[in-house]
Amino acid sequence: MAVYFDNSATTKVDEEVLAAMLPYFTEKYGNASSPHSWGAEAFAAVVKARKQTADLLNISSREIVFTSGGTESDNMAIQGAAFANKGKRKIITSVIEHPAVLNTCNFLQHEGFNVTYLPVDEHGFVSEEDLKNTVDKDTSLVTIMAASNEIGTIQNIGAFAEISHDAGALFHTDAVQAAGKIPLDLKRSEIDMVSISAHKIHGPKGIGALAVKENVKLRPLMYGGGHERGFRPSTENVPGIVGLGKAVEVTQ
Repeated sequence: MAVYFDNSATTKVDEEVLAAMLPYFTEKYGNASSPHSWGAEAFAAVVKARKQTADLLNISSREIVFTSGGTESDNMAIQGAAFANKGKRKIITSVIEHPAVLNTCNFLQHEGFNVTYLPVDEHGFVSEEDLKNTVDKDTSLVTIMAASNEIGTIQNIGAFAEISHDAGALFHTDAVQAAGKIPLDLKRSEIDMVSISAHKIHGPKGIGALAVKENVKLRPLMYGGGHERGFRPSTENVPGIVGLGKAVEVTQ
């Protein structure tokens, strides 16, 4: 009998999550932006899931932007901050980030941004001193993952956020491997943006979120309607969003 040991790559959808999602494929299939009763029913489900997701990070529901997953959330945060603050041309990350972060930073280098890749020690930790010596007034964003998807190292992201803010830079963390497993309290920290993904916590694939504090300015990756505060103008994936919300509830 085969035994699955790859939960860092993806997880099985929880039975409660699947049960919560199913009605929004068949009975409650309205567009959450439609003004009729079917739309209102879908909209209410999105509102509930947004609150569930916000509670995980201890932030306002308005600060949750639903995405297609961790990769889109990382791109939205990194590209969005870089292009919204073009007067600052420097971005700081680490050498052990997920490809969603590293390849986005590589793209920005080709767009003329200066990207600094901080080293790590033998245990995979980024040095606070290295960050202090690197971040400066030309830095728009520091992005360092909360927990490594390869070796499990948990970084001191709260301290990194404080160091970043002291220099006038935003701080983002890819918390795809951390959310739902270790506490993440945005209200009591200086972290500006957090990326999460449902399929790492027994939710469905293809849905995630970016927590964006209300004072943070981002340039959208896409343009269209006014969905998700204008950051993600696309018809909401209601079954996926419901699944994310329920997965978050189950983890708590």
